[in-house]
Formats: sequence, structure tokens, C-alpha cells
Amino acid sequence: MIALRRHVRLARWAACVVGLGVLGLVAVLASRPAATQTASSFLIGKPAPPVEGRNLAGGVSSLASLRGRWVVLNFFASWCPPCRSESPDLVRFAYSHPAGQRVAVMGVVFGDTAANAAAFERQAGATWPSVVDPDEAIAISYGVDDPPQSFLIAPDGKVVDRILGGATADGLDRLVAHGVAAHE
Repeated sequence: MIALRRHVRLARWAACVVGLGVLGLVAVLASRPAATQTASSFLIGKPAPPVEGRNLAGGVSSLASLRGRWVVLNFFASWCPPCRSESPDLVRFAYSHPAGQRVAVMGVVFGDTAANAAAFERQAGATWPSVVDPDEAIAISYGVDDPPQSFLIAPDGKVVDRILGGATADGLDRLVAHGVAAHE
């Protein structure tokens, strides 16, 4: 009987230790920022499809106007939780580069209203141009079926990478650095 009690007590302690270890691992993994996950695309190495349209400020914006810069073309929606999660990283990426580094961000509103997207961008602190894509023609030309997705476009206008899910500032910095090194 005493031996049985010891085994039960030992089993309880072991279960507590294992449980605490699992909780610790979950806490560490949950607190880490998501990695920027690249994926293949039929566009990589090809000229980026044109992006032009009415922007959220009421004017017209185009990808062509950003030629000569590294551009992160980001498909987003205000209703998309991963889009909300990635927005601080996109803002940090966009505004941490001096003008001489020639990096820009451009948004494409995916399946959302202009009013909701504009409110979302104001709340996030995003001031880059974002175009409305009411018939999703831009999304279709890029093969986007769900936000967030982003494309890294080289200064020569060719697509270098496709980023699935939320992007991070550090991940985008690494992709641009890799792209710069590959284009030298």
C-alpha cells in the first residue's frame, strides 16, 4: 500500500513537471514573431503584372510609379486577423529605411470596402499607397486567393519572392538584402 502511494505521488509530480514543460514551450513559441514564409509562384523571375487604380485617398496610384525601388506589394483586408497582426511589421519595415535605400510598400485591398481599408490603415499608421481592387482583377493576376500575401518586386520590375501569410519586418529586410545581393 505504501509503495502504491509512492508511485501515485511520483506519477503526479512527473505529470506536473511535464505539464509545466509543455506550458513553457507553448509560451515561448506563442511569443515569437512569425517568420516570413516565402512560397513559389508562377510570377517569380517575370515582370510584375500592372497594378493601377483608385487609391484610398481618392487619387490614382500605380506600381509603375515605384519603379527603381524594392517594393513589397501587400494584399490585405481589414477583416483579416493575420493582416492586422502583420501591419505593425509592415509599418516598421516601410519607415525604418532611409529614402536612399529605395524601399517602398504598396497595398492592394482584397475583398474589402475602401472605407474599412482606409480606417484600418489609419489605425495601423500606414501611409503608403493602397489601391482598391473591386473585381479582384489585380489579385487574380498575382494568383492571390486569400490575404495576407505579399510580393517582393525588384527595382527592375521583376517579381523576386512571394510571401504567404503575415510578413515580418526582419523577414522582409532579409529578403531585400538577399535580393540586393543577387542583383549585384
